Amino acid sequence: MKTLDQNWFTEGLMDFEYKKYLLLAYLQEVHKNFSDYRLYPFLSDLIMHYQNLCHVRDNKAILYDNFPKHISREAFRKLKLVYKRIVKDEEFMEELENILGFAIPEMQSALRKGKDLFEEVSGGLELNPVGLSPIYQEEGYLFIDVDADVFLEVFRYRTSVFQQSDEKYRGIHLDRIGTEKKSPAKTYEQLKLHLIRAHKDLPNPATFALLVRKPYPIAETVLPVVKRLLIRHISQAA
Repeated sequence: MKTLDQNWFTEGLMDFEYKKYLLLAYLQEVHKNFSDYRLYPFLSDLIMHYQNLCHVRDNKAILYDNFPKHISREAFRKLKLVYKRIVKDEEFMEELENILGFAIPEMQSALRKGKDLFEEVSGGLELNPVGLSPIYQEEGYLFIDVDADVFLEVFRYRTSVFQQSDEKYRGIHLDRIGTEKKSPAKTYEQLKLHLIRAHKDLPNPATFALLVRKPYPIAETVLPVVKRLLIRHISQAA
């Protein structure tokens, strides 16, 4: 994966054409993976870069007031950027303005494609509870059933809550348990019962089955999207 350094637009050679080349090479890689329905880590990486560019655009006055001072890591923690540069003249700021003016619309366009792709994939996935859902749904099992495959993947999930600034967020972790060969005689409910017998620590687990009708990449696309779907479902049930 072609990557961009977090501070690609301020570090190294400060030349518009050079930065444009770096950005377009990176976006070409992103679009190629989007065309192959590979969403992650490309979409999250793209969001991070776009947010960084917007932070700088919206706080150029702060940047200008502080240059040519040496800006430490702590000084820009709230902006989520790290600057360690000494600026001696206005040329740097003018070049930065040109880079931002080109890069932000290009990033926006790529983000729209990524978000549209995310919605397309989400709309093509069908998540359903297996059996009766218990009150406690913070951990349990997930079956990923790709329509065209002869095996389904079995995962155990666990949720967690973490705090960032003043906001609390729910995260989810998936551990792959194994695979099961699909059969008309082997239902989701029977697989759930087998898991209950094999793992005594979850006597009444929340269990979900995800039906995937198109052969999307599992690691780069299906797993990140189903995590969002599961978090949304569990949050609504809480």
